[in-house]
Amino acid sequence: MEVLVISLSSPLKIGIYHDDNLIKEYVKSEQTSEILPVVFDEILKKYEPIALFFAKGPGSFMAIKVSYIFLKTLSITLGVKLFGCDGFEFNQGEPIRAMRKVYFIKENGNITTKLFKEELAQNFNLPSRLEKEIFSSDCEPLYILPAV
Repeated sequence: MEVLVISLSSPLKIGIYHDDNLIKEYVKSEQTSEILPVVFDEILKKYEPIALFFAKGPGSFMAIKVSYIFLKTLSITLGVKLFGCDGFEFNQGEPIRAMRKVYFIKENGNITTKLFKEELAQNFNLPSRLEKEIFSSDCEPLYILPAV
């Protein structure tokens, strides 16, 4: 059983996968720092993770930081590997909010920021099938901070 966490914007989404297929989905609107330990308490009572996966950014700086520290600590204590990939894999490559009307965009493999005239909807989806090849053991968060 594997666990995938997407915490780049609200709501937080966590998927439980068995044989690479999504079997359970958690969708929570509370702050990542508040709800992540609560959801994982429930998960660990029901399942034994063999690997952890997460969207490592870009997105909400605090949510990425909290998720990374939590999941890295969990991977060490459980003795399982942690894998990461960028969040564009879970929103069909759409812009990801940085702040106000500034969004992260990915073009030709490069992530930059761009100002939009209007706020854009943020829709991240847990895939029905966990495509492990998009993840890497390089799970350092993508802390890309736009100039203020």
